[in-house]
Formats: sequence, C-alpha cells, structure tokens
Amino acid sequence: MIPPHTSGPAAESGDWRTEHDSMGAVSVPAQALYGAQTQRAVLNFPVSGQPMPPLFVRALLQLKAAAAQANGELQAIPAAEAGAIAQACAALLALDDAALMLHFPVDVFQTGSGTSSHMNANEVIATLASRALGTPVHPNDQVNASQSSNDMVPSALHVAAALALHQRLLPALDHLVAVTQTKAAQTHGYVKTGRTHLMDATPVRMGQALAGWAAQLEAAALPLRAAATALQQLALGGTAVGTGVNADPRFAPLCAAALARATGLPFAPAANRFALMGAQDTAVATSGALKTLAVALMKIANDLRWMNSGPLAGLGEIELESLQPGSSIMPGKVNPVIPEATAMVAAQVIGNDTTLTVAGQSGNFELNVMLPVIARNLLESIGLLANVMPLLADKAIASFRVNEARLQQALARNPILVTALNPLIGYAKAAEIAKQAYREGRPIVDVAVEHTNLPREELERLLDPARLTGEEG
Repeated sequence: MIPPHTSGPAAESGDWRTEHDSMGAVSVPAQALYGAQTQRAVLNFPVSGQPMPPLFVRALLQLKAAAAQANGELQAIPAAEAGAIAQACAALLALDDAALMLHFPVDVFQTGSGTSSHMNANEVIATLASRALGTPVHPNDQVNASQSSNDMVPSALHVAAALALHQRLLPALDHLVAVTQTKAAQTHGYVKTGRTHLMDATPVRMGQALAGWAAQLEAAALPLRAAATALQQLALGGTAVGTGVNADPRFAPLCAAALARATGLPFAPAANRFALMGAQDTAVATSGALKTLAVALMKIANDLRWMNSGPLAGLGEIELESLQPGSSIMPGKVNPVIPEATAMVAAQVIGNDTTLTVAGQSGNFELNVMLPVIARNLLESIGLLANVMPLLADKAIASFRVNEARLQQALARNPILVTALNPLIGYAKAAEIAKQAYREGRPIVDVAVEHTNLPREELERLLDPARLTGEEG
C-alpha cells in the first residue's frame, strides 16, 4: 500500500513543498510523490491534458523493477536500495489505473525522448523507496542506475505494445475469426445475389462471403504475430546513444531475464541497440499491421451495414441484433450501431498510423524524438481494436438473422444468372436476354425459354443459383 505523503527533507509551506533538481528550486504539490523534474514538465507542457497511456506507465514500472533486480545482483546499487525500488514498483503496479495515473501527470506532447515521463517514474519510485528505507534514494543515481531515458523509453514502448498484443488484441482477433468461421458454416446453405461495383452479379453462398471475411482476418493476424515477436527485442543497455556508457555489459541480459520472468514473455536485449534507439521501425511496422486489420474490419462492417440496410427499402438480406433505439424522432427505427462503431475505430486506427508514420521518420542520428506520441497512438490503436472486435463478433456477426425470403426474391429476378448460358448461346445473345429481363422485370428463365432452343428443365438446372456458387448445398 502506498502511504500518504509525509514530511521529508524538503522545506514545506501550506499546499506546496520545495524540491530541487540540477536547475534549482521548484514548488511541488505537497502530497505529490513526484519531484522537481516532473513539476517542471507539468508546467512546460500544458498541451492536451492527456497523460501517457497507463499501459506505457505500467511497462516502464515493470522495467524499473527488473532493472533494480539486475543492478542489485551486479552490486551497481546496494541490495537494500534495489529491494526498496522493486517494492515501490510493485506497490504502484498494484494500483488501479485511476489511482496510478494520479502520480503520472506529464502530457503526451512533451520532450520527444520521453525524458519527462521517465523522470516522473524515477522520482515517484525514489520517493516511495526513500520512505521504505528511511534514507534518501536518488531518482538519477539509484533508480536510474545503468539506464537512460534513451534506452528505457523505447524499451517500455516495446514492452507495453508486446503485452497488449499478446494479452488483448490477438485473443480478441482469434475470437472474431472463430465466430466468423462458425457463422460461415451456419449460413452455408443460404445463396444470395453477389455484388460487384454494388451492382448485381452472379450468386454466392453467404457462407462463402463470411469465409472470405475470416480469411481476411487470419491474413491480418500474421504480421501482428510477427510484430509481437519483434517487439520483444529491447534497447536495454544502450543508455545514452547505444554504446552502453555507465552500464555493466551484464545489465541488459539480467534485466531482460527478470522482465521475462515477471511478464511471461521472452524479452531479450536487441542484437543492435542503435537501430532500436535511432529509429522506431518496429513500432511503425506494428502500426502498419494494425492499419491492415482496421481496413479489413472496415470492409466487414460496411458489408454488414449494406446487407442489413432497409429493412424495406434497402437490401434487407440480414437483420442485425436490435440493441438500442435508432432515432430521437423516428419511432421504431433501429440502426447498425456495432458496425458503425467498428468503422469509426478503423478510421481512428488509420489516422493513428499516419501520425505514427510521420513520427517514425523523426529519428535524428542516435535517437527518435517522437517517442511519446508513438507510444500513445500505438497503444490506443491496439486498445480500440481489442475492444471493438469482441463486440463485432458477439453483437453483430454471431447474432444476425438471415432473411431467406428476401434472398430468394432477389435471386429469382437476377438477370445476371444468364452468365451461365454464355458457353451455350454466346455472350451477345445472353446480353440480349439479360437486358430484356431487366427491362420487363421478368425472371431470367422465362425470357431464356423464349429466346433459346433449350428445354425449360435444362434452363432451370443451368440457371440454378446454388449451382452457380461452385459448391454443393
């Protein structure tokens, strides 16, 4: 449990206390666990009111705990201090997000290295460790031993994204794929009018269309699984510019091993730390994979909206689950709210990727200087997609009802079925039959009887929509 703030060596007056850093004295809220450098950042960056994502803060705290274990083992800091630092991290990690983020107020739009958020963590941990030991623990000399913002912030970004992919997004995506495959099997017997350019085309089975969605999603999962593995490579041990100054060469492997034990993922030091500090290509690639998934979800959401449209003046092929009233003025109106929410999530993820792409270009020599916004957008995209996919699976795809009568009505009057006669009567003759059927609003088989020598029974067999799907019923 984190105790309330108590008097320390800093001079206190009313609701504020005075803290010092290398630039001098700063007034800090009396009850704050953080110190002077965090307060300077709070004053310097009143930009968005958005702090760093809780997932990032938690990843940074997990790294700090692992670093303390490694430093203690290497005797880079005394064992008592290492234990107090690890204990402080554990106490912070035990808090819920609302309580935790009270101690991490620095805006996302801050120094591009994320140093302000990194020092925020160092100061909060140092305060708690000092209280536990009864002697001062310095945020730079002890909490930050063997580390720099320039290797810890990129590492925390990777850790947070890797954990979010493994724990949330990939399970949600697997669930959506499974639900879609199940629905494809359940709807295999339904034949519907295919559409290209939003115009009538040859028939497809509803199960074929849904199996196509599932295949899209499975394909989108492949680069995400690869990204989750790539994110497990960390810039640990690079310190200021990648050379590892002030860090024992054994620190990074020990720190990564401690982190792996704590998280269950095989984190490891990168083979080349310069690449992970000077650039953010892994984050850019991960965002690109998330964008691909978002594009697939937008396609699926729009297909559901079209199929559900009407119910009288639209396609009306399916009926989505009714979840809430759809209008403040039109009684009885119900809208496709889950596909709409999915489409908005997809749009946001695509926008996040654009920002992240620009940010990824901001690697200047040995450091990328847009790390906070990369972390924010990447984690937001993962979270939004992880949240919306179970809704799409359970409240749209699994629960929609097929309007078979509407499917059959459209199929019976679809002149494009004449495509099946091309090999027998030629494209030109088939086109004449199709145009007449369109013009007169008659079933294609009736017009074909009048303009070919084929028996009606044979025409009915050739023009059977189910036969044209290429699969048995």
